Parts: sequence; C-alpha cells; structure tokens
Amino acid sequence: MKNNYKFLFGLCISIGFIILVDACQQNSIEQKMDSFQIIQEKIFLTNCATSGCHSSPTDGSYKQHGLVLEKTVAFANLVNAVSSNADAKTDGLLRVKPFKASESFLFHKLQQTPANHHSSKNYGSPMPLGSRPLTNGQIEFIRRWIEAGAPEKGSIIDEKVLEDSSVTYPKFETLAPPPAGQGLQMSLPLFEVAPKFEREFFMYQKIGNTEPLLVNRVEIKMRAGSHHFILYGFEDRTPTSVIPPFGVARDLRQPNGNLNVNTIISMGYHVYWAGTQTPYHNYTFPEGTALEIPANFAFDMNSHYVNKSTVAIPGEVSINLFTIPASQVKYKVKVINWANTSLNIPANRRTVNSKTFKVGKRTKIVSLTSHTHKMGEKFVIKITGGSRNGEIIYTTTDWEHPTIINFATPIVLNVGEGLTSEITYNNTSNRAISFGLTSEDEMGIIFGYYYEE
Repeated sequence: MKNNYKFLFGLCISIGFIILVDACQQNSIEQKMDSFQIIQEKIFLTNCATSGCHSSPTDGSYKQHGLVLEKTVAFANLVNAVSSNADAKTDGLLRVKPFKASESFLFHKLQQTPANHHSSKNYGSPMPLGSRPLTNGQIEFIRRWIEAGAPEKGSIIDEKVLEDSSVTYPKFETLAPPPAGQGLQMSLPLFEVAPKFEREFFMYQKIGNTEPLLVNRVEIKMRAGSHHFILYGFEDRTPTSVIPPFGVARDLRQPNGNLNVNTIISMGYHVYWAGTQTPYHNYTFPEGTALEIPANFAFDMNSHYVNKSTVAIPGEVSINLFTIPASQVKYKVKVINWANTSLNIPANRRTVNSKTFKVGKRTKIVSLTSHTHKMGEKFVIKITGGSRNGEIIYTTTDWEHPTIINFATPIVLNVGEGLTSEITYNNTSNRAISFGLTSEDEMGIIFGYYYEE
C-alpha cells in the first residue's frame, strides 16, 4: 500500500511537471510578437514613421505620398492599398500585395536601385529618403512577410532574420553611351556626400562639340539619394569674372554649412537646359523637333544630394544627349524657364502665389514640369487667354518628384496668351520665406520646352 502511495505521488509530480512545462511553452508562444508588430516597432518606427516623413498627415511631405505609417493605421494603409505613385498604379502595384512581394510597391521602394529594375518607370527615390538603407535582414523580413500573405496577426517569420545587419549598396551601372555619331555622354563620376549633410555642387564642363548639336532625346541616371540634377548654361551677359573654371567642383555649402558666396553669384546667371528630380529620366522630343546646343558649348552640371544618415553615401550621375541630323528637324525647341521671383510666403501660413507669363509669338508647348522646394504643397499651371482660358493643364503635389507632362498634341498659345503658375505653399516655419537659391528658401518655376511657328 505504501508503495502504491509512492507511485501515485510520483505520478502526480510527473503530471504536474508536464503541465507546468506545457504551460511555459504555451506562454512562450503567446509572448512572441506578431511579425507585423516587429516590422512596425523595429523597422517603421525608427526609419519611416518619423516626423516629417510618414508619421502623420501633418508631415510636410504627406501631400506627396499620402502614406502614414503610425502604428494604429499602418497596416490598413499598406495591405491591399493603392499607391499614389502614377507609374505604380499603371503597373498594377499595390502598396503591399499579399503573397506577391514583386507586385508590392513597398518592397520596390526599399530597394536601392529602382531605376535599374523599372527602366523608364518613375517609382521615385528609394526609401528611407536621404538615410542609410534598411539592412539586408530588415528587407528580407519584410519580403518574407509579404510572401507569407502579409497578415496583421501571427508570428510567421523567424526574428533571427533581422540579425543580418549588413547593408548592400548595389553597383551603379552607368548609362551605355549613344552610338557613334548619334550623341554624346557626360558624367559626374563617383563623389562623396558627408554624413548629416546636404551637398549641392556644380561642375562646369565642355561637351566637346565643334559644331552645333540638335538634341532630340535626353537620358539621365543617378545614384540613390539625389534631390535633383540639372544642366545649366550661362546667360550671354555673364561677366567673365563669374564664369567658373572647367572641371572643378564648386560646392554651394562649406563643410560647416555656411554658403559659398562665389557659387551663389554664379547661380544668378544660370539658364536651364535639362534636368530631372527622379533617379532615371528619359525624354524624347516630338518628331521633327530638337533642342539646339551651340558649338563649343559647356554645361554647368548641378547635382544635389541629401544625406540624413550617420555615414557617408556615394553620389554619381550619368547623362546622355542623343542627336539627329538637321534634315530631320523642322522646328527648334526652346527652353521654358519662367520663374516667379516675387514670392511672399508668410510664417506659419498656407498661401497661394500666382504669376502669368505671356508669349509674343504663336507658341507650342511640348513639355511641362515644375520646381519648388519643400514648402511647395501644390503646383498648378493654367492657360491664360484664348478659348481655353482658365483650363488647368498641369497639377502636381510632389515637390521632390514633380510630374513631367510631355504633350503628344502640343498646347497652342497665340500672341498675348500664356501660362499662369498657381502655387500653394505651406510655410510651417516661424519666418517669412521668399524666392532664393538654398533649400531653406523657396522657388516657383515653370520648366519645360516649346517651339514657335
């Protein structure tokens, strides 16, 4: 009988131990974070849902992307949601498409070479903008979560994936040059952008043409992190003392952030020729038209990179100018560079600044884009005068990557008619802002191309 008690006692102890172990295991399972919660807390919170980016609708950049990644709305704003990017919509991408990372805009935005993947598609700059890329482990964790169906609940991805803290900067492949006799290539070879620094610089470079060139296509490709790249010429009235030396980088800012006065002076004589605010740009002029570049010409190449990270990032730009023979050109294209330099943007207010630009000859507009700085919330261009008076022909809410519209049927303006820029600025600072050259100032410029009949 005694032995039976011992047996029963031992059995109870064993059963109790098993129950205790099982309870601990269950508790351990229950304590595991949901995979999406891990993404939210260990990736979005520190890299994306930050002030000024994707934290709330009050962020200065919200009008551009329309995406908030704050924890209470992030899942709904991502999974099965349509992106605000025009090319992503056209391609049928969702922000996150369950089971399909390759068809998820979020996954593409985390890659560091979106232009390489999508050729002429404008998917915008890689994210996080101006910061160190996500680690390979973070990107892989998000990819696996999407491929597993992108659930809101459930621990479906091993958190150890995040232990891969390496960062891959894919090799930047420069553009293949135009075929012999069909154009020329220029470049800003590999350069460095210091940590926590906004580098904007210029380099004046001869293009080596002894005869005028008729350019009918412009192609530009840049490494990630660029705000813009522009090809400038100098006005005929530019003093000889202002013309910069060839092949020398002239930074807008000194390492301590102070402005270089000589660089600013030279900018006052610039004439816009071509440019882009997207990582890849490829524009062909309408058939029978071309942009003429004078013989023995030189471009002042302007590159602007923003580095918000704590490590240096590389910059690089490749430019192709494709040419056609004069026999194929009926009209020579001219550059639109219409700026509202009389901006008045009071502190802590949303205001609208307008200006009208009229033409003196019958004009055909073939391309339009816009340029503002970060306070620019909405840029509208309207026709002024004639039968289409007041018609809106251009709208963008993305100051960093403004829409570029190439008109298959040109916009016709007769003598006395023109275009009006109507720009909404949201000045969230405590100081009044006017037209200026730095990112702390503002601009309001209609860029584009036209020809006269």
